[in-house]
Amino acid sequence: MSSYEYIAADLTETGKLAAGLASLFGPGTVLALDGDLGAGKTAFSQAVARSLGVSDVVNSPTFTIIKEYEGAELPFYHMDVYRLSADEADELGLDDYFYGEGVTLIEWASLVEELLPPERLSVYIEHGGGDSRRFRLTPAGEPYSQWCMQLKENGLLR
Repeated sequence: MSSYEYIAADLTETGKLAAGLASLFGPGTVLALDGDLGAGKTAFSQAVARSLGVSDVVNSPTFTIIKEYEGAELPFYHMDVYRLSADEADELGLDDYFYGEGVTLIEWASLVEELLPPERLSVYIEHGGGDSRRFRLTPAGEPYSQWCMQLKENGLLR
């Protein structure tokens, strides 16, 4: 699988990546998000939500597991599976979200990898020093591969 890279110097540039991706989203979009504690998963999730037109405050759903928001055109489903076992996650009926009408973003997705749909966009975030972050995007299947190639052609990804 090919991977693509994006370096964000600050939260504004993180927002540019989120906006570029969100412009391509459709029903059933799945973003599998991972990274160390404090790497910026929730900040990226908030930027995605803003790009989707979510007007509510978006914070980490660590204890509620799943939060649903109305976007301008698509619902946004924000999940944090950090405190779940794969068996517990399986009981939540995640497929209803993955194959539903909205955009699903899962923080700590690697913890439930066996439950994720085969087609998705995996995003790994690393600290880059100060406010900078390095994003590694790995598409699995269509349309995610096409999106990443398009964003690379447009100069957003490398």
